[in-house]
Amino acid sequence: MNLGLNGRRALVLGASRGLGAAIASSLAAEGVQVFAAARSPKGVDAWRGELPAEQAARIVALQVDLADLASVQGLANLLIESGGVDILVNNGGGPPAGAARDQLAAAWESSFRSMASHLFELTARLLPGMAEKGWGRVITVGSSGIQQPIANLALSNGIRAAVQGWSKTLAAEVAAQGITVNMVLPGRIHTDRVDQLDAGAAQRQGKRVEEIAATSRAGIPAGRYGRPEEFANVVTFLASEAASYVTGSSIRVDGGLIRST
Repeated sequence: MNLGLNGRRALVLGASRGLGAAIASSLAAEGVQVFAAARSPKGVDAWRGELPAEQAARIVALQVDLADLASVQGLANLLIESGGVDILVNNGGGPPAGAARDQLAAAWESSFRSMASHLFELTARLLPGMAEKGWGRVITVGSSGIQQPIANLALSNGIRAAVQGWSKTLAAEVAAQGITVNMVLPGRIHTDRVDQLDAGAAQRQGKRVEEIAATSRAGIPAGRYGRPEEFANVVTFLASEAASYVTGSSIRVDGGLIRST
């Protein structure tokens, strides 16, 4: 299938590793010029160097700190001045683990800025350029915890649910301008983040990490953790011309983990 992405421009956040790196690589393979932004551009340089030269040449590493509004605004200014982007992939890191009863206002406010309000700001800044072209894609990486809360991840469950409400609302506002807005919800995709969560669970329960991972895999109908490239393939499709009638959706990539509709 021709995805119609050759020559498009994309900003992928959180692109130094994990899901962000996989998404940036997948888009570049389809002919997209990718601005891969992260707190540490050296992380982008590390995996970009392993790609075929033609694909690597389409990837530009940029620095951004999603917890710092001035940094986010600076990134927006840089991209707008250079012609804007057609595709925005909002992908931020996960907040610290912890129970809901233990989270005070400071934790909620800090995590909301980096996971939600600063992404809202960046999206709002880049949307006019998409509207002017009559074509755009806003794709936000969430979590299956939006639909089935994950134990000990209160900050993530709560804030990502707010992001889902924003995404759905925005989708209706910009659909007539040729812009689609969707969320993609990963389940247990094998990244450093999942390894950290497994290690934390093992410490709390006094078990080996291997035991925790085995129990987790047993609860997934597919019987395994997903691969980052499998997740990235779904994001790339949503960014494509072929997905032009898909908007306002939250699509799970979880191997069947969440049973509800």
